[in-house]
Amino acid sequence: MTKAKVAVVGFGNVGREVLPAIMESPDMEVAGIVLRDPLKIESVKKKVGDIPVVTDVRKLGKIEVAILSIPSRAVPEVAPQYLKMGINTVDSFDIHGDSVIELRRNLDSVAKAYNSVAVMSAGWDPGSDSIVRGLMEVIAPRGLTYINFGPGMSLGHTVAVKTIEGVKDALSMTIPEGTGMHKRLVYVEVKDGYDFEKISEAIKKDPYFINDETHVYKVEDVRALIDKGHGVHMERKGVSGTTHNQKIDFIMSINNPAAAGQVMVAAARASLRQRPGSYAVLEIPLIDFLYGEKEGLLHRLI
Repeated sequence: MTKAKVAVVGFGNVGREVLPAIMESPDMEVAGIVLRDPLKIESVKKKVGDIPVVTDVRKLGKIEVAILSIPSRAVPEVAPQYLKMGINTVDSFDIHGDSVIELRRNLDSVAKAYNSVAVMSAGWDPGSDSIVRGLMEVIAPRGLTYINFGPGMSLGHTVAVKTIEGVKDALSMTIPEGTGMHKRLVYVEVKDGYDFEKISEAIKKDPYFINDETHVYKVEDVRALIDKGHGVHMERKGVSGTTHNQKIDFIMSINNPAAAGQVMVAAARASLRQRPGSYAVLEIPLIDFLYGEKEGLLHRLI
């Protein structure tokens, strides 16, 4: 069996979990790791042994898929660079609302022009949770769905805080309040010479936080607080036909980066089975994410 050659772009929390997920996939192999910061190459090489670490994906030879384990705000700029080389991309863009629809539209035009595929927002939320939300509406088309995240570390929110000027290190925790309402508890180490109050205001005005109750705390050592566990509890109460009071629950407790990385690797597999264009996870047949012969999968899962 010919294995798909996959590059890991970025090597933060998610990238470090993408790597073993590829290694455990019988139909894929790691072609190498691509870093945007050349100063990090030597430190990453020490962690990954013989796996090539480069700043230019073209140094890795022919690549079929690039898994972009990079901050969401970098995806709109970085993904087209790979798509234009004919390399499929997978990202975990997690900014909900209009931004995700705009990204899909923009990547779709690039991917179709260069005969490549982009699977976007392919973490666990959005991503695998998107499939669950869709399934809930299949069962109960009318009703309300409440999505309760946490308690746990939010990777996207944490990365967003780290980009704010004056922040040395950060941790953003999501605390569920019930019925889809959340608090954000943000812990920051402040660089010398910066005003904590100004940093706090900048965090609260950031699009990641502006719609939630957010509390910001100054701490001496963020690392002492980090636990990468997270979770979600989705509840839907709705109507099937004319039958009311249909109640559906989905609960998941996970290591955040590991779950995101595994879904992204499955999305890399799915990308190789799609026509050129950009796809949200919800648009792709679920069976395309799974390793194995189709009839065998159907026999086991139906």
